[in-house]
Formats: sequence, C-alpha cells, structure tokens
Amino acid sequence: MTDQTHADDAHLETTDQLTFQNPVDRYPAIEPPEQHQEEPGLDSEMTPKSDRGEHSYRGTGRLQGRKALITGADSGIGAAVAIAFAREGADVAINYLPAEESDAQWVKGIIEAEGRTAVLLPGDLTDASFCETIVTDAVQGLGGLDILVNNAGKQIARESLEELPDEQLVETFQVNILAMFRITKAALQHLQPGSTIINTTSVVAYMAPPVLLDYASTKAAINNFTKGLGQQLAPKGIRVNAVAPGPIWTPLQPTDGQPKEELPEFGKSTPLGRAGQPTELAPAYVFLASPESSYVIGETLNVNGGMPTP
Repeated sequence: MTDQTHADDAHLETTDQLTFQNPVDRYPAIEPPEQHQEEPGLDSEMTPKSDRGEHSYRGTGRLQGRKALITGADSGIGAAVAIAFAREGADVAINYLPAEESDAQWVKGIIEAEGRTAVLLPGDLTDASFCETIVTDAVQGLGGLDILVNNAGKQIARESLEELPDEQLVETFQVNILAMFRITKAALQHLQPGSTIINTTSVVAYMAPPVLLDYASTKAAINNFTKGLGQQLAPKGIRVNAVAPGPIWTPLQPTDGQPKEELPEFGKSTPLGRAGQPTELAPAYVFLASPESSYVIGETLNVNGGMPTP
C-alpha cells in the first residue's frame, strides 16, 4: 500500500455509527481536487476515498433473515446500504452496470465475509426488459424478496437547458424514475405483507440547482411516486418510503455530476460544513427496512447535513 493510499484513506478512520460523537467532525470537510471519470465511475478511483461503512458500520441484527434487492449497489450510497444490510443479517442482490464490476466484486466480498449471500446482477436499467429480469434473478438467487431499494441514478450537470442533449434527458428519466416503476411493478409479484420498498430521492427535489434540471425533476417525481404508491400498498401491508440525501461524496460527483471547478467546495455549504459520506445514509435505509418503522409510510427521510426542506 502506497503512502498516497494511506493519505487518501486516513479520513476513513472513524468510530462506528453507534458511538457518541460530534457530527461536525465525524468526517473532515473534504476538498476533492478537480478530477474526472467517465460514466459510470468507480469508487476505487475517487480522490479522496469515500466511506461505505466497511470499517465503520456495526450491525445489530435488525434485518436477520431478510432478502434485499438494491439497484446501483456497487458504489456510493447503494454500496453502503448493501454493506449495512448484510451486517444487519440480510442476504443482498446488487445491481450495477457491467463497467462497475470491480466495485461490485469488492462489495460482494464484504457481504460474504459477514456470512450472507451476495447475488450480482450486472445490467443496464434503461432496458425495460432487464428491469423485470433482475427481479426474477434476485428472487431465484436469494430464495425470495422482501426489501427493494430503488437507488440507481444518473446525474450529469449542464450549464443551460440549451446544452442538455435529448439523449441525456431520456436516459436520466429512464434510469431514475421509469426503471423505478418497472422494477417495483415486477417486485410486487413477490413482496408479501411486511415487505418494504425504499426509494432514493434527493434534496434537489426541493431546491433544484440550475445545472441539474433533468436530475432534479426526476427526484421530485420520485417523491410523488413514493407517497402515492405508499398509500396504494399500505392496505396490503407493504410499506413504501424514501430517503433524500444531501451532498454525499460518491462517483456521481466526479463523473460530471458536478461542475469540475466546484468539486473542492462540495458539501461545504451545509450547516454541518461538510459533505456526507455514503455510510451516513445507511442507518436511514436500515430503519425504513426494519419492522421498527412499521407505522412509517410515504415518508421522505432527509439526510442532508441540516439543509432546510419541507
């Protein structure tokens, strides 16, 4: 391991999520250098590295025996949720793009180190038929399904509407919201009373940055999808909720999710004064997946460092 690797990873040395600590300095206010990766990007190539909970998340058995499908689970928030679910006792199927195989294998190794089953489901969510296939494959690989986390997302910053290519517009809606409809529809054939669906939305659903018009529009749609579907499925005993992250350091950011020149200041405008780490989102998903949130339906749980939201 090189000295640079030690330097990149130094900020990841932290206590677990159950230890009393000051949230202001649990993690430093990172200043990512201007950098670029081609989509979809890899966690392993980010500077600095993110914390997906491999060292800092401690499980308590809250999801023992559960079976979860998570989209976009090779990196960032999805990876952190997969690790947390495994440490809470769940078997996990993870979806990702084929180009993200190396990150997915890393997550698989951590899940299996916890003695849980990991099912890898590479493929593109812009393909409507694949959205059905991953559900079938997840059920077969896990022996059932009772947690669905719709997390995969596409985010590309554009300075103006005139610069927004139609191809990007269509793909952003396909990945962020249309796939959510399709995957959830397929999953409902398998989800029994007590099952949970958790959708990843964003703080930009409430405060849309002018450079993220398409992305922010899909996130607002996810909020509405969550609330409407929550009401529709509540009588069946299936709960639907969402998590709305604020600025979290994931591969979405260096793959043109933010203007390059703004990366060094990423997350510093939050009341906590820093960007969040993926593992800081995981407890919200665990709570919404577990029976302890049995009376929580149609809720959007904001995890954003204190940014005011409705």
